[in-house]
Amino acid sequence: MTSLGKPLHRLTEKQKKKLYFIDALKERYRVDYDKVQPIPYIKDRLYCVDKVYVEGGFEFMATEQVTRGCGPWERLESYTSVISDERIQSVRRIIEGEPGYGKTTMTLQLAYDWCNRVEGSPMRDVEVLIILRMRQLSGIRSIYRAIEVYLLGSDPRVEEADIAAIIRESKSAVVILDGYDEYPDRHSRRETDIQRILKLDLFVNTPVILTTRYLPDYLAPITKRVKLTGFDEIARDEYIRKAVVGEDEIALSIIKARLKENPVLKDLCQVPLIFVMFAHIAYEHQDFQNFGSVTEFFLYMIRCFHEHLKNKSKELNTVRYSMDENEHAALNKLAFLAISQENQQITWSREGMCKQLGQDFYETYLALGIFVEEEVVSYNLSGEVEVRFYHKLFCEWYAAHHIVHILSQPEQSVSLEELFRHMKPEDLQYVYRFACGLNRGVGSSIIQYLRDPQGTFQFRSLCMLERSGDVESILGDVRILCSGTVIIQGGDNRLLQRSTVQLLDIAATRGILVSSLHLDQCFAKFDDTDACIVLKSGLRLTNLKTVKVLRVTGRIRETVGDSKGIEVTREELLGLCQTCETLTEIRFEGREYLLPLSVPVEMIPRALKTRNTMVSYEDRRGTIHQLNWDDGQWQTTTSEPALRIPQEELDQQWALEELARLTTDGIPVSCLHLDQCFSKFDVTNACIVLTSGLRVTSLKTVKVLHVEGFTSRGIIPSRIEVPREELLGLLQTCGTLEEIRFEGLEYLLPLSIPAERMPPTLKTRNIKVSYERYRKHGVVHQLNWDDGQWQHQITADGLVKVEIFRKELDQQWGKKELAVLSAAGVSINKLVLDRSFSNITDDTQSIILTSGCTIPVLHTVRRLTIQHIDVDLDVFLKILAYTKECTKITQLRFTRCIVPDKVNPLLIPLPLKQNRFKVKWKDRSYKLHKLELETGHWKFTKW
Repeated sequence: MTSLGKPLHRLTEKQKKKLYFIDALKERYRVDYDKVQPIPYIKDRLYCVDKVYVEGGFEFMATEQVTRGCGPWERLESYTSVISDERIQSVRRIIEGEPGYGKTTMTLQLAYDWCNRVEGSPMRDVEVLIILRMRQLSGIRSIYRAIEVYLLGSDPRVEEADIAAIIRESKSAVVILDGYDEYPDRHSRRETDIQRILKLDLFVNTPVILTTRYLPDYLAPITKRVKLTGFDEIARDEYIRKAVVGEDEIALSIIKARLKENPVLKDLCQVPLIFVMFAHIAYEHQDFQNFGSVTEFFLYMIRCFHEHLKNKSKELNTVRYSMDENEHAALNKLAFLAISQENQQITWSREGMCKQLGQDFYETYLALGIFVEEEVVSYNLSGEVEVRFYHKLFCEWYAAHHIVHILSQPEQSVSLEELFRHMKPEDLQYVYRFACGLNRGVGSSIIQYLRDPQGTFQFRSLCMLERSGDVESILGDVRILCSGTVIIQGGDNRLLQRSTVQLLDIAATRGILVSSLHLDQCFAKFDDTDACIVLKSGLRLTNLKTVKVLRVTGRIRETVGDSKGIEVTREELLGLCQTCETLTEIRFEGREYLLPLSVPVEMIPRALKTRNTMVSYEDRRGTIHQLNWDDGQWQTTTSEPALRIPQEELDQQWALEELARLTTDGIPVSCLHLDQCFSKFDVTNACIVLTSGLRVTSLKTVKVLHVEGFTSRGIIPSRIEVPREELLGLLQTCGTLEEIRFEGLEYLLPLSIPAERMPPTLKTRNIKVSYERYRKHGVVHQLNWDDGQWQHQITADGLVKVEIFRKELDQQWGKKELAVLSAAGVSINKLVLDRSFSNITDDTQSIILTSGCTIPVLHTVRRLTIQHIDVDLDVFLKILAYTKECTKITQLRFTRCIVPDKVNPLLIPLPLKQNRFKVKWKDRSYKLHKLELETGHWKFTKW
């Protein structure tokens, strides 16, 4: 019985080819996952990936559409979640990770799961799995050819056309492209299948997973991002048990103690590949020492590599290698040239490297494990062998030696600016640190160079530590850093964050008090299990024992499409207060963080009540809430607070409880801000209903009511009509109301209020009622209580955009605003008709909207965009004729529309051709086309 569930003789020819194909894939993958080599110099100790694979941290970007920003990131449970988690289901997924973080090892584990149909793994349900190492695909434009040559080898039974059919017709196929950052043709001008896959032109319905150090230039909007965050303490313990000591708890504790004794290695050992080497060396070498710097550790590790090879060479019938571990000048230069250019080199041909280094030297470093060979497919499809360093850190190590050689010359001719031109510290921090550690004089020059604006105090301190090899030498710098406010910002590069974290570790180890630690837009959560703060970058603050004041500030989150807030649970808040033993105050500021509404008294440890750490939360309106340890409730300290009610239900509950208490106490609320959460005003019950279903009943002391909805930023808002009765009822209910503001396209207010419908009391109070659809970029409408009409004030300070949607009232407001803006001569950069366009009048002088409203020829509009409709040829030509009449229009665009396949060029108005007019069309698969006015044909174009 075959894996397809039928005997071989009953299979069709197509089914047999599929069977051969799948069997060949499994055979290939077994070769790869059965020879995992954790320690580079121990080549006789190979493992099956399942015996050594330990999961590090996984996080995914929790946004609707892919962005290149830094978050928000949420945790994934397991490597299998990359395949199965509903939150990242997409046909395009990218897994990001720095070198050594286990991207390739993870793909091998997925291959193991698939080949062995592992119970509980989502790979069990995958019919076809394709895994390609992208560094091997130089010059190969066809993905099917790459699969045939690299994965099937010499099997003649399955050809390119068969492969394409098998993948296309498979019930479930997954394609993994491993190492996009190492893909030789990633910048090629000739289009390859890899580029077509990224653009969703190939494998449109087939899930594709891309692993990479950095993002490709093009990202399909539907792409989901996942990143590897490295080994935490739990993962490190699991690896030691699984691959090093087994159940020997004493040996485990010794290895952990050796890491704890070496705080300078803590950051390095977050990289799984480096920690694996550390764990094995710490276990196998009894003379393992305490290291004062990363340079000392690397010297020791390289020495271990050489000693192991020397011992092996002493055995009978073994190869003798060149053993002078201090002679590697040619390798130093090769490594330096590789990383000092703008596009770093990561692989070499075996022949080329042997020629540069010498055959004996090459074979020695190959035996050491510092070099790794790999067979690749060349452009002519012949097998070639490429060579790379086992890890990028080895390349940085030898490059640092060459830098030391250059800078230690008596007559140095090259400046440090020129030397480091393409070597950014955030990408190559260890080159700088190694160079400082290898030569004190050179280290002084580099530290002086880092005093320039591109350097940082924290990183310079780490370089000083490398130069001296003694933590004591930088304690003065650490004390200076900790005497003021230590700031870690979300916008800081990873180098700066890491440097600061390492110095905080040193401060905690030496008992140096940190006056104030400010986490600005970078706090992600408090991890109860590891008792540490996790930053959005994935870095962890694990040693907080000497922090006195902790200040956590978040983003304002005003833009549409922003993430939900970060919820800080009761357990996290209490754990944070307990972990920081010297903490006297902790402050959360900003909308991003959602603290618990209260902390049950029974949950509060007695020690916290005794310490009485001040815990406060300040929202953006200045309202300060302070936690009372006696009853676990929050107290408000502002005399006349302002409150904001956002979209998140937990935050809404918090704000409603606070509003009710203020109303009961008779405290005026200077402003109640309903941020994208207003649903309607319930006239019968005299209360505001929120989108969550919660109700705002405490309105008697509100002075200003600010109702804010979506503004146009790529998201089509739901349309909420506010009838006259609701508006008047709302104004009457708020007895102290002085002003009410509606902002955003989401809300549709009445075009007018008949004077006879206005209660006399409202006319007397003369409450300011304003309506602004585009905040600071359009028109503010203010209600006139004398006649019930709106008065208009233009707020646009530059080019504006007007969008008109389907609802009749929305179209009436859009027409009104266009008239106001045009009359004032305000240039309208873009007019968008989203599902609201119907036709053009026969005289081509007006647009007809779906409600019957008409928009006359506008001489202030620059671009017209029509969205989500079907346009036949007749209407298409009328639209062109209308745009000809609008003298300022330079571009017509159709988005997610169906348009005519081609247009007779003789029917296109001549003025449009003469004025270099542009007609563009983004189809329903997001591809962009441009109409060639001379030929009437659509031509695909890049974004």
